[in-house]
Amino acid sequence: MKNVLVTGGSGKAGRAVCRDLVAHGYDVLNVDVQPSADPVCPFYKVDLADLGQVMDAMQWTGGKDHPFRKFRSPDAVVHFAAVPAPDLVPEEVAFRNNVTSTYNVFDAAIRAGVKRVVWASSETTLGLPLSPQNPPAYAPIDEDHPMRPESAYALSKDLGEEMARQMQRWNPETSFIGLRLSNVMEPKDYARFAGWQDDPHVREWNLWGYIDARDCAQAVRKALEVDFSGADHFIIANADTVMNADSAELMRRIFPDVPLRKSLSGTETLLSIDKARRVLGYEPEHSWRPGK
Repeated sequence: MKNVLVTGGSGKAGRAVCRDLVAHGYDVLNVDVQPSADPVCPFYKVDLADLGQVMDAMQWTGGKDHPFRKFRSPDAVVHFAAVPAPDLVPEEVAFRNNVTSTYNVFDAAIRAGVKRVVWASSETTLGLPLSPQNPPAYAPIDEDHPMRPESAYALSKDLGEEMARQMQRWNPETSFIGLRLSNVMEPKDYARFAGWQDDPHVREWNLWGYIDARDCAQAVRKALEVDFSGADHFIIANADTVMNADSAELMRRIFPDVPLRKSLSGTETLLSIDKARRVLGYEPEHSWRPGK
């Protein structure tokens, strides 16, 4: 696969994805409603709520004099455009935007003959925000954990996973890989982590998880390149938590009644990435901890 269309390439995770793919030799088109603050590839302004515009983007050529004029149509699509979190806009707006845009991107990709779609699902589908009053069923949370969307945003991602399963069933030659991303962080965000150490309740809502944007980008690239068929989803988090306290101690203090399904070592993640490691070959390379 050479040509990759990335929706939402101007967002925090999308910028990292575009940067990583370009660095690894891909021709990338950023499809978004506004240009990227870190422009590393061509930009095409598209309203993803309009299926006609999305289908047009799948045939983007850049004009006869554009250096990327041979892009023509994508070999793969990375769908990251969305209202990116709960509570940013009214619930109905988040739901309508995310469900409609996801359907349009999936449908247009299939119509354009795209065989691989990698897209951003979310950790929120697993019951976030977690708390002692709304604990996880077990920890570390893995892909078998019950789906418990608690917001319109999370529900939109849950339904996106179902759309991927059914549209892949209708089109067996395609493959859809959903990445249940943890809270995306750039290196500049790590200065905030020190302020969370004295109160573990501050970040209990996602079991103290995060994903470095650069490792998010790595997961996308691995998902594009892996030998895979069907439709499936993977938790994508970093290998550690945002805390200095050991993970087992955090669970004893905040979620004492939640069963642990494995022995925990140090600050290892409570959002299991075992499946992503096994199937995608994903392995986090970055951490907020100095020297790592």
